[in-house]
Amino acid sequence: MIEDPRGRVDYEERGSGPTIVLVPGSSSTGAAWRPVMAAWDDRFRCVTTSLLGYGGTAERRSSNDPSIWHEADLLEAVIGKAGGQVHLVGHSFGGLVAIAVALRKRVRLASLTVIEAPAMELLQDDRDRQHYRAFCDMTDGYFAAFKRGDAEAIATMIDFYGGAGTFASWPPRVRAYAVETTAVNILDWASGYDFPLSAAALKSIDIPVLVAWGGASHPAVKRANALLAECISRAVSAEINGAAHFMIATHANEVGRLIAQHVYSALANCRAYACS
Repeated sequence: MIEDPRGRVDYEERGSGPTIVLVPGSSSTGAAWRPVMAAWDDRFRCVTTSLLGYGGTAERRSSNDPSIWHEADLLEAVIGKAGGQVHLVGHSFGGLVAIAVALRKRVRLASLTVIEAPAMELLQDDRDRQHYRAFCDMTDGYFAAFKRGDAEAIATMIDFYGGAGTFASWPPRVRAYAVETTAVNILDWASGYDFPLSAAALKSIDIPVLVAWGGASHPAVKRANALLAECISRAVSAEINGAAHFMIATHANEVGRLIAQHVYSALANCRAYACS
């Protein structure tokens, strides 16, 4: 745990080797990365945390100030405690926060991996408006259901990402946590829509980047992440066959293999150019 005047921040680490900071998405905690970490068999020093309002991490945002930079602050504190150059990996909303950290350049990153970030604002171009509309239609319906008092309104968002029936298929305790943190998740979406992400800004990211998405994921999610890879000059992309949004659980071995490959490639490239 990191003690901060603005509130506590989850911090755990295990293993040894190159440092990977793993950022979970919404409705989750650092424990979501356990299947991927298990696939690595302690080959890396893995640092996990939870985003604002989840696990033991205190909320700092409000409906009047949902800025993603509050999330970036906490993640930079985690990276600072980890020490040295780290390989930053973010899933879903955690991926969007990781992008914010990479753009701000206040901490040293050896590489970045983004797995299905909700980069909706990249879809504002006319040719992608139908994909942007898909995000908006989903969140409009979801927010309206929550406002009406639907206790399981978050199922709309979960099924958008994972496919029909995903929420119902989850274990009761996982569904319960998603329901319990619905208000936090809605604030996450406010942070995402408020984030002024642009192709021009992404061009300033000058570290090795991997952008990954699932072959069975929603077309809007796939398109947003393909655009991320196109806009970042040193990015490579990967599609995981048969996977959907929650691939860090369902396809942990494949996700772990891709991240490890990217980390080793970044390390080899750094040694070749005598990075400090």
